[in-house]
Amino acid sequence: MYSDAADNKSDLSTRVNSARLVDYVGKHVRLACKALQVDGDRITVEASDGGQVTVLVLKNEPIESTFLEIIGRVIDPTTVQMLACMNMGSDLDMKLVNDTIELIHDPRFYTTMFC
Repeated sequence: MYSDAADNKSDLSTRVNSARLVDYVGKHVRLACKALQVDGDRITVEASDGGQVTVLVLKNEPIESTFLEIIGRVIDPTTVQMLACMNMGSDLDMKLVNDTIELIHDPRFYTTMFC
């Protein structure tokens, strides 16, 4: 069962920062971010690379932390439709998160370690 899931890469949700969203339009991603402003059914967040992203929030989804990991579908290069949200607390090293994301996407490692 595990190998079947690994073979179907379209079901994976890759960790991204705001600069990488353009490559994932229409796909599922994980976006570690800091909540900046909640406005009804939208949240403006700061991604690990400092870019701002609009997140379309699920109805009644509790946003209880400063730092979040949004699992969602990329609508366009600046907008993500939330499918799930993990509250990550009030202290997250965003530089470390961004460095990890860049390693994940580094061509030297991407196909051998992360796919």
